[in-house]
Amino acid sequence: MRSIWNGAISFGLVSIPIKLVNATESRSVSFRQIHTEDGGRIRYRKVCELDGEEVSPAEIGKAYEDADGSMIPITDEDLAALPLPTAKTIEIVAFVPAGEIDPLQMDAAYYLSANGVPAAKPYTLLREALKRSDKVAVAKYALRGRERLGMLRVVDDVIAMHGLLWPDEIRAPEGVAPETPVTVREAELDLADALMATLGEVDITGLHDDYREAVEEMIAAKAEGGAGLAPAEPEAAGGGQVIDLMAALESSVRAAKEARGEPAAEAATEAATEAVAEVTELKPRKKAARAPASPKETGAKKSTARTAAKRTAAAPARKSTAKTARTARTAGAAGAASGGAAAKSTAKGAAKSTAKGAVKSTAKTAAKTAASGAATKKRTAKAAQPAKKAAPRKRSA
Repeated sequence: MRSIWNGAISFGLVSIPIKLVNATESRSVSFRQIHTEDGGRIRYRKVCELDGEEVSPAEIGKAYEDADGSMIPITDEDLAALPLPTAKTIEIVAFVPAGEIDPLQMDAAYYLSANGVPAAKPYTLLREALKRSDKVAVAKYALRGRERLGMLRVVDDVIAMHGLLWPDEIRAPEGVAPETPVTVREAELDLADALMATLGEVDITGLHDDYREAVEEMIAAKAEGGAGLAPAEPEAAGGGQVIDLMAALESSVRAAKEARGEPAAEAATEAATEAVAEVTELKPRKKAARAPASPKETGAKKSTARTAAKRTAAAPARKSTAKTARTARTAGAAGAASGGAAAKSTAKGAAKSTAKGAVKSTAKTAAKTAASGAATKKRTAKAAQPAKKAAPRKRSA
């Protein structure tokens, strides 16, 4: 490769003679301007504004245009006389971690080649020191009439240098970020991460310029007398506003995985799984522990239970007693009409009949109640009969 600059690397008191070689090249297809009517090539001629004569390259020099438009001639001797220590030297000023260099500053890239056999040893020393320190060297150098900033790093077994823009040449990103506040959901970030993971796994050495290849094919077709390539079918419009960001992310993940040869169903399933929002599982509620019952409350509960049991057991007896009372009243009424003897007999029969289905103690109580009622009715009936006149007692002589 042809060198574009010869000089030396200044590493402290060590000087390393080097040659500067371009590390990149342009592969783009270049075009010429022609006259469309006859195909003649259009060329630019350098003409002096004062006399109108065409000037050859040997007659062309440099000048600085002042604010009033006047030209101040600058010769190569003027530039060479400048007290510039980096005119022929790449002067290393510091060693810093690579992460401290903003990629926005990076410009052209060059390879530094050791110039001659004596330069091999110090060149290798600097290369290995950069490798072991895991740092890059920041340096100043002069190229094409101006001082520049550079960064030296190791690429394979070669020291490479990236031209850097000066910090004041980087514009601040004012007014570039979106002014409208936007909230991004976790599910959208998860899908974006999945898409980044899918697209990130690519061999960058396999990437190529599709447009350049298409241009070269078109030129070859026209050179053979053809009309060029058939126009490509227009793709679906995709420059509008994204209505559903989640759907677009899911489709992107699915398409990326299909392009890698993964089954479409598997890609869709993974995308849908990653898009599901996280659901927080609620813990079951714990029942509040009851305080142990006091002895007083325990006794009250037991008393209530015994009372309820007694009421339940006494329910048939109460029903039987009520029935007995009704029967007794009926028997008393009958005794009042037909006489004390019939009432007494009916009451006794009712008492005996009722006592068969009741408890013994309840039957006795019913019988006493019936007998008392019968006696009362009998006294009432006797009082209702007309009183007999009492026979006059015979006085004794």
